[in-house]
Amino acid sequence: MTLPLFPLNTVLFPGCMLDLQIFEARYLDMIGRCMKQGGGFGVVCILDGEQVGKAPPGVASLGCEALIRDFVQQDNGLLGIRVEGVRRFEVAQTEVQKDQLMLAEVRWLADSVDSELTEHDDDLLALLLALGEHPMVAALDMPRACDGRQALANQLAYLLPFMEEDKLELLAIDSPQERLAAIQKLLERIQGELFA
Repeated sequence: MTLPLFPLNTVLFPGCMLDLQIFEARYLDMIGRCMKQGGGFGVVCILDGEQVGKAPPGVASLGCEALIRDFVQQDNGLLGIRVEGVRRFEVAQTEVQKDQLMLAEVRWLADSVDSELTEHDDDLLALLLALGEHPMVAALDMPRACDGRQALANQLAYLLPFMEEDKLELLAIDSPQERLAAIQKLLERIQGELFA
């Protein structure tokens, strides 16, 4: 499967929302094609280089397909879009078009079977709901309903202020239980640094 890539300084997770301002011609064209065809594009995290520039940046080998859920012409004349992360992928190879748009051959990653939330997840669920009180999170209509551990793990991994490298490691985990355990470890590490 070939997917156009949108390199960003962020890691998108399935079920999570992201607002973008589009101003570069290559991405305006890409968004136009996606809207006509009803398809998505891949959000990949920049590891090296700049988001805007002549040379394409070095990007992560993992990403998340994004589907356009809403769009608006903004006061500044730029196109604003809201996308939702849908499914994870691994980049097999990339090519750069003449307009500098990156295209990737991707392989979809399957998630492990989801499981229901248990009382062990209560603290993490409470944390997610507390994050939802933040105006920027609320503006994204997040958190979304958590009908299982996968949604809880994805939203926490996306919304918590972890380093991009940590978020990429979380994105690579197939199992929601393992992802939640990894999130718990990262939270403990941050707590340890705060009180050290």
